[in-house]
Parts: sequence; C-alpha cells; structure tokens
Amino acid sequence: MSKQPCSDKLYEDSSAWNKHRQKVFVSVVLVCTFLAFLPSLKNGFVNLDDQVNIYKNPHILNISDWSSFLDSLAAIFSQPVVGNYNPLPIASFAIEKMLFGLDNPAWLHLNNILLHLVCTFLVFHIARAMRLDLLPAAICALLFGIHPMRVESVAWITERKDVLFGGFFLLALYFYIQRVRASLGKRYQAIILISFILALLAKIQAVTLPLSMLLVDYYFDRKLSLKLIFEKWHYFFLSLLTGLAGIYFIKMEIGVAGFAVRPLFERIFIGSYSFVVYVLKSLIPYKLVPVYSYPAELTWEFYASVLPVLGILALVLYCFMKGKKVPVFGLLFFTFNIMFLLQIFSAGHGFLSDRFTYIAYFGLFFLYAHTLQWLLRKYPSANWVACCAVVVIMVIYGILSFEQNKIWKNGETLWTHVLEYYPNTALVWENRASYYGEAGRVAEALSDYDKAIALNPRNAPTYASRANQYLYSDRPGKYESALQDLNFAIMLTPESAEYRFKRAKLLLELGRLDQALSDADAAERLAPGNPDLLSLRSRIHFKRGNYNQARNDIDRYLLAKPGDAGMWSNLGTVLRLSEKYREALAAYDRAIELDPDGLDYYYKRSMTHYLMGNLLYARRDLHHVQSRGFENVNSEFEKLLDPPREGR
Repeated sequence: MSKQPCSDKLYEDSSAWNKHRQKVFVSVVLVCTFLAFLPSLKNGFVNLDDQVNIYKNPHILNISDWSSFLDSLAAIFSQPVVGNYNPLPIASFAIEKMLFGLDNPAWLHLNNILLHLVCTFLVFHIARAMRLDLLPAAICALLFGIHPMRVESVAWITERKDVLFGGFFLLALYFYIQRVRASLGKRYQAIILISFILALLAKIQAVTLPLSMLLVDYYFDRKLSLKLIFEKWHYFFLSLLTGLAGIYFIKMEIGVAGFAVRPLFERIFIGSYSFVVYVLKSLIPYKLVPVYSYPAELTWEFYASVLPVLGILALVLYCFMKGKKVPVFGLLFFTFNIMFLLQIFSAGHGFLSDRFTYIAYFGLFFLYAHTLQWLLRKYPSANWVACCAVVVIMVIYGILSFEQNKIWKNGETLWTHVLEYYPNTALVWENRASYYGEAGRVAEALSDYDKAIALNPRNAPTYASRANQYLYSDRPGKYESALQDLNFAIMLTPESAEYRFKRAKLLLELGRLDQALSDADAAERLAPGNPDLLSLRSRIHFKRGNYNQARNDIDRYLLAKPGDAGMWSNLGTVLRLSEKYREALAAYDRAIELDPDGLDYYYKRSMTHYLMGNLLYARRDLHHVQSRGFENVNSEFEKLLDPPREGR
C-alpha cells in the first residue's frame, strides 16, 4: 500500500500541548459517557433473554470452580443460545460468575459500561485518523458515547454482544485505517485479523467489516478495483462462513417460518421504513422502546418510506460523482452496517431495535461531526453559536440517556414502559406476567396472563404459564383452573410433550393416576428418553403399585443421570417392596455413596436390613440417623428394631 497524505495538521502535530489538549478532550468525553450510564449500575437482570444467556444458563450456573469453568467454556463455544452463536459474551459472563457471582449484577453492568467507554475511545481516535479536528472528533465520540440509542446496547446485560463486538470491530477498523494511511507492517495485519475473528465470535453483525474496509480505501483515495477486493478475500470468506452459520442456527431454533413473518412484498417496505426511522432517530431520538411490535397492518408511512430511501441513495450517487467523500463514506458506512438488520428476512418479534445501530451510527455521527467542522471553518464568527447549540444538544442527549437507563432496572419497569406504547400486544403482557411470577407476585402475574389471553386466545404457552401460576395462588378451585388451562394448551398444540408432562404431573397430585399415566405415556412417545418425564412416570407407576414398570423407568433415568442419589434411593424402595432385598441394599449403598448426608437413605437401608434379618446392621443405621436428629422414624419400626429392655 502506498502512504497516503493527511491534510489534518492537528492530528499529525505531536507537540506536548496538542497531546495534552487531546487527553483533556478524551477525558471529558469518557467522563460524560460514564455519567450518562451511571443509573444502570443500580439495575438488575431483565427477563428479556437475560435468563437464557445468564441467570438460567446451565453453562454459567454450573460453574463452581476452575475445572467446571473449563468444562462450561467448551460447551459455550460449541453450542448456540436460542439460535445465536455468540460464545465470547457468554464466556465473559462465565468469568464474571467465577469472580463476582450473579447475586450482584452491578459488576456485569459496570463491565458493559467500561467496554462502551473503550468503544467511545476508539471512535475518537478513528475520527482523528480520518482528519477530523480535535473538537469535531470529540463531538463524534460524544455522540457515539451518550446518544440515547446507545442505552439498549449498554444497559441491557445480554447486549454485552454489542459493546464486545463493537470494541474488536472498531479496533480492527482503526488499525486498518492506520495501515492504509501509513503502510504499517504485517504485524498490524495480524492484529486486524485477530480482532475481526473475536468480533465475529461476539456477534454476527461484525460480518460487515470487509465492506467498511472498502469504504476506508475509498476515503483515502485508494482506487477501487477487483484487486482491492481480492486482497480482503479472507475477511469476506470469514464473513460469508459466519453469516451462513448464523442463518443455520436461527433456522434450527425457530424454523423457516420465522424468516417469513410477513410476505416479501411487505418486508421490503418494513425494511425501508426501518432505515428511515434509524436515520431520523440519529437526530431526534423519539419513542425509545426495547421491543417494537409489528403493526397489524402496514400504514401509508411504510409504503412512503421508499421515497426517502431512494433520495438518500441518489444523494450518495451524486456525492460520489462529485468526489464528496465524507457524505459517501458516512451514508454508506451506515447503510452497510444496518442493511442486514432491517428485518427483510425477519427472525424476531420486533421490526426495529435500538441496538442494531450501535456500529452503524458511527457513519452518521462522523458525517454530522464533519459538517460541524465545515461550519466552524467557514463561519468562524459564528463559532460560539454553533458550540452553544452543540452543548445544548449534548446535554439533552445525556439527560435522555440517563433517564432511559432506568427503564432497564428490572422486568417490571421494562415491560411497563413497553406497554405504554404497545398495550394491545399480548407478548408484552405475558412477559411482565413472567416477571411477576418469578418475583412471587402471583395475583399480578395472573392478572397480566388474563390480559394476554384476552388479546391472543390461541397462544398455548400463555395458558401453560397461567396454569403454573394458578398452582401458587390462593384462588378457589385453582387446581381445576390449572387443569383447564393445560387442556387448552394441549388442544392448541397436541404434539407438545411439555404440556402433557405438566398435565400428568398435576393429575398425579390430584390422584387421577390412570389419566396421569395416559399423559405420561403420550409425552414419552412425543419426546422419548426425557429424564424428568421418566422420573414422573416412575412415581405414577409406584403409586399404582406397578413396581416392575417403575423400576424400568428408574433404570432408564439412571442411565442418563447416574449421579442422582435420590433416584438411587427410589430404586432401592421399589426393589425392597418387590422383596429384592440384596439389590435394594446395593441401590441404597450407591445413594449413600453419592450423598453421605442423606439420612433418609440410611433409614431406608435400616428397614431393608431388618427385613433381611440383619438386626446388627439395621440398628447401626437407625442409631446413626437418630444421633443426627432424624425425626421421621416410624415409632413401631423403632420398637421392633430396638425394643425397650426390662427395667429401662
């Protein structure tokens, strides 16, 4: 690469004074950004994917020491989560679990903020490398740091994906700019490639880096050609591979239908509308909602949105023909980094997301900062007016971000905020109900589930969730109400093993053993080998006195989970009642080996020894549990085994 001249003398100036000014500007930007996100340190988790990614993720919950951490790490890098392959953020949560635990999410929020500060720092230096003066570069970085559209990416712990991928993406972009400008050596190529790979492991959105590199080439007067594209073949190859893998994982999770929520004709207009909204919100951040529900029908704004999109593309073409590199770079950088996220191939419940703009907005912010630089240079007498206007805008953005952080305090504040904009969306009521249920606020959970079902009476999961809450309530007839909801859920989705399992469990509690067994058998046919189902069915067989069938299910369960002491004890009980005492003893021995503190296992073994005539061993086990304060000893058995002596 040939060395490119740089017209910005301030950027090239290495004087101590200029370096000092630059440090001051960067420090102010970073402090302001940190203050804007300060409220998030008081926030907790939210039931918007935080549960599956963090606090209910078995790969994180199972971590207790470094050995289990390494085991989890292998699983994290080999399995997607709800259709998304982003192992690096999940691995970072695993490290935080090791260091801080999950009881205080403030540590996780703090790390999100720190990563965002790193991204903001890199944006400043990228802007300087791209010939922005000191003040405009600081404004560009401040926009990136405190704009209200940043909040979702920073205040939502799960979106560690954004700030993590953003850091590596921007690092790769910065070194690529430096390499183009100054012909830096091969070691910088290695830094760029490694940063790109890490960005891809953080979030699939990083696939746009090669296109962003081409824009850098254009900006610094490298002649666009096939050779220029071919020199980046390994970046494009990694992007293609990651993109195909991402599509595959999503299809595995939600099926092909998830990519076609609306007909293609409508999805094109949804995409154009989203594009225009993102541009408008970069200037006027209105209606900031964590979930933007699809409209029931497309309104005229969706169809009319094609016109401004065509206008923007025409502006890009005009500027390209006129050699105006800044607007071409800014608008195309935004376009390239947002175009795959416009939900034309939909896979989510919402058609807009503030977080999608995390990297894309750099293009627009750079364009706005460069426009400010042009104004300051062209109209020096009005500099104070421009600076005052910028200060006012930054203060407004900062206040909006500060307040927006509070929405992410917990599931209640989050979904209550969404309901202000989408009160007729059943999923929102259901999500708030789920939060209330986890918090033990059963009456409020049931009320929200009632509203969700009224809005969407054919959604089986809502009935199943409400059934679960009925069981925790004090409503009269709660068991029959729960059973009725499960009946509805099964009627709507007769192939669901989960709902049949839940109904079988409830029927067992109600003593309707034949019906419970019928549901358990149906669930087993639909999802054979499920350990929880085998455990439940073994209990049903046991209650019915079918000890051989109970043993068969327990044996299959223990093949899947051989370390379950309680189930070994259950096997011992089934064998004891079947008068297979030696096998029963072996099962109790295994239970005690796995859990030496399980006093119930010793007591049951004592009973088995007694039935075999091993009174010495029976008394030893009985005295052991009595000395430990075990209170469930049958008084008649105690007299038989250890009768009172004469005169005692």
